[in-house]
Amino acid sequence: MLDRQDCSLQPVPRREVSTAVVLYTSGTSGQPKGAELTHANLAKNAEIVSRTVLRLTRTDVVFGGLPLFHSFGQTVAMNAALIAGASLSLLPRFEPADALRVLHRDAATAFLGVPTMFHAVLRHPAGNSPPVASLRVALSGGAAMPLDWLHEFEDAFGCAVLEGYGLTETSPVACFNHPDRPRRAGSIGTPIEGVRMGVRGPDGSEVLDGEVGELVVRGHNVMKGYWRRPDATAEAVRDGWFHTGDLGVRDPDGYYRVVGRKKDLIIRGGYNVYPREVEDVLYEHPAVAEAAVIGIPHPTHGEEVAAVVSLRPSAQASPDELREHVRSRLAGYKYPRRVEIIPELPKGPTGKILKRALVPGLHPDAKPLPAPDANPR
Repeated sequence: MLDRQDCSLQPVPRREVSTAVVLYTSGTSGQPKGAELTHANLAKNAEIVSRTVLRLTRTDVVFGGLPLFHSFGQTVAMNAALIAGASLSLLPRFEPADALRVLHRDAATAFLGVPTMFHAVLRHPAGNSPPVASLRVALSGGAAMPLDWLHEFEDAFGCAVLEGYGLTETSPVACFNHPDRPRRAGSIGTPIEGVRMGVRGPDGSEVLDGEVGELVVRGHNVMKGYWRRPDATAEAVRDGWFHTGDLGVRDPDGYYRVVGRKKDLIIRGGYNVYPREVEDVLYEHPAVAEAAVIGIPHPTHGEEVAAVVSLRPSAQASPDELREHVRSRLAGYKYPRRVEIIPELPKGPTGKILKRALVPGLHPDAKPLPAPDANPR
């Protein structure tokens, strides 16, 4: 054993630009990469979110059902609470019954989670009886929140649900619906303090408001780079702008909305289909609990729209019924020609639906697709 008196180890001075952590991306649509986040990245992101979005004080109790190895849990739950001197209630693993018990026991004032966590709490028999009267705000991130879930949670728990957006590479928060500004359900709000965002077309130029393009981010929250991946860093960060790989739209008031991942975009017969739009319609069906829309190969159209769904307990619906539900509400080229119903959609450690895990499952036992339409529209 080392004698403490003989030990020459000393703390190493660190600078704001020094690497604090290397957090690996979730890899929901590709190979995970290690994002180098600096001390300044983490400290500024946590302080701004704590002060301007959560508005935490020393009397607040933050429910931390998110894993702390993930940027959402680490920055928005743990670090934001520590900076404000607030309390943090942790769960070793998220289960709706345990979450409700902790929310009541600790009189939590802030609930943080991905949409599937909100859904799990809502569907639990004890979800809103009695309600958690102490809750004043809930933050949703990590994936798009179906509007029905958002309104159900607000009605059941009597608190505002604020949606936001970020990535591991942006420490993670880039954009949020703020409590002191008009909230727009279904949008990710406006950039946080000190962060700029834009929407770029294929040629790299800004597109007009209302047009779809790639979301780009610039500010104190952008990572130092990918760990030992200078090629990937150069591809992702150009002229100081981080290219997210997400497709989005900005409205004239500066609010942003995500429509899907670039890699998830389905091009059917030359027409763009954004999975989020189709998923939102599927969630409007009363039997649907979870939905994921993906593209699968098609001999004529290039890609075909496919949907994988799980149903609510005791609910019944056939693939044909769900297909027609979407067909009656969207353009003819957008509705899913194949709908598969499975007990539960695969998820990652944070509860996000893993679309990449669905694709192989559609091929081994896939039934023949309907004959190609004469008119793909």
